[in-house]
Amino acid sequence: MNVKRIFGTVLTILGIIGLIYTGYELINKSTSYTSLIVVGVIGLIFFFSGIGLVKNTKDAA
Repeated sequence: MNVKRIFGTVLTILGIIGLIYTGYELINKSTSYTSLIVVGVIGLIFFFSGIGLVKNTKDAA
């Protein structure tokens, strides 16, 4: 089973959603910068850890 690969894909998608949300709120000049920083950092962590999982998982057939 490719549980690691599926989990990596889910993490990557969640990271992309978090980064898009952060960018959207920054463009709309949101006043809650602290929560945007938290969402942006978590999005970056999810994105890079998901990419790392997908890239480093070997295919075992």
